[in-house]
Amino acid sequence: MSDISQKCFGKNGGFSISFNQDYTSLSVVSRTGYRLFSLASVDRVDEIFCSHDEDTKIAERLFSSSLVAVVTASEPNKLKVCHFKKGAEICNYGYPSEILSVKLNRSRLVVCLVDSIYIHNIRDMRLLHSIKNMAPNPAGLCTLSLLSHLAYPVSTECGELQIFDAANQMRRLKLKAHDSPLSALNFSYNGVLLATASEKGTVIRVFCVKNGQKVHEFRRGVKRHVSIGSLNFSTCASFVVVSSNTETVHIFRIDPKAIEQAERRQSIAVDAAAANNASSSSDDDESNAGSDPAAAAAGGGWGMGFLAKAVTSYLPTNVVTDVFTQDRAYATIQLAEAGLRYECVMAKLEKETRLLLACEDGFLYIYSFEDSKGGECKLIRAHDLRTPLHGITEVDIVGNENDENTNSLNVTNMTKSMLPAPGTYAGVLKGRPADRMSADSDWCHDLREAVEYPVKVTVPIYDEMQFPPVTPITVE
Repeated sequence: MSDISQKCFGKNGGFSISFNQDYTSLSVVSRTGYRLFSLASVDRVDEIFCSHDEDTKIAERLFSSSLVAVVTASEPNKLKVCHFKKGAEICNYGYPSEILSVKLNRSRLVVCLVDSIYIHNIRDMRLLHSIKNMAPNPAGLCTLSLLSHLAYPVSTECGELQIFDAANQMRRLKLKAHDSPLSALNFSYNGVLLATASEKGTVIRVFCVKNGQKVHEFRRGVKRHVSIGSLNFSTCASFVVVSSNTETVHIFRIDPKAIEQAERRQSIAVDAAAANNASSSSDDDESNAGSDPAAAAAGGGWGMGFLAKAVTSYLPTNVVTDVFTQDRAYATIQLAEAGLRYECVMAKLEKETRLLLACEDGFLYIYSFEDSKGGECKLIRAHDLRTPLHGITEVDIVGNENDENTNSLNVTNMTKSMLPAPGTYAGVLKGRPADRMSADSDWCHDLREAVEYPVKVTVPIYDEMQFPPVTPITVE
């Protein structure tokens, strides 16, 4: 990145930016409320809603629908379910302690507290199940797939996780993904894969959700105790993009053959012995600590074996093993500033694959991506999302690769979206006919209306033959 662009992207902080489930929209949360934007092209980001009045902590939108789940700093125990196009609060629910995260899909709404998880039917907000007495989870770490598979950590000592069927309220399988506690996990868009990272952050693992078998092991870097900022699959599930507190974003490529091989392997048992066998390598030095590095590289022929032996005499065994057995990044992004939190996703914009980096400084950065060759991705556009409804500033970066001094800035203002101001549910009900004033039926009607939206992609749901339950135990 050139000097001129680095000067424009100063550290501001104070924003929390998250994408919706298919990366077509994002929410910008700050002390002054939350705002929603739609993403349709590289050059245009449309603001579609703005709330002004409360210090917002969480704002999660359901796909392209009108439903938003909101938690404020003033009432951290309360979940507000809102119809943002009406500027109305549909209903709200209180919980025993602070809400740490909220996850949504087409059928379920999941609320995560420090030691419990609550699962609701999203169309009527009926509480279907609660998972209590969990191991402390202060980050509210959990992820929900479009198939309603829920993954969450079950240990503070190691990276063990539980996959729970939120559609049928039953446990599926448990696996030990890392030796160190988990710091990030996410399902692929199609629900087939699960990516995980530990607190040490050096290794990313990808598992088959069907049977818990490991599909890939990616080396993010060799630095110790790196903090993972985000871990997401591309919508096509062919790539995993990872950000951390360093200046490099890594993109890893998923091999379809590796998925097929993992699906054919025998399913993991849920007992402790099998869970230990599921993770054959240790975290941070997450390598096969007792293996012979030369033997590990022997599959590459005499040349690779000779090279491994030569390197062994100069480097520790675990480092050599990593070099020869773990997949490296397919593409990277070099950031102007390390230490900021970035939420990174890969999505199609105008039929081209782009990398979208939403930063806590209030900017959305868009990078090019060559899926045929990888390599370093180039910054092509930055949108300033800090400005309220009166306009959005776009920063357009135009450069000549042969002359670093020719980069220029083109700043324009977009027309604001005219939407109804936020209101109250009582205000929405005012003026309705008397025969429609049944509180229960009215809020259920508004909830169903908020959830409805055109479905562009149909995701097949696993049946019992495709995803047999490992143990039919219902969590108390």
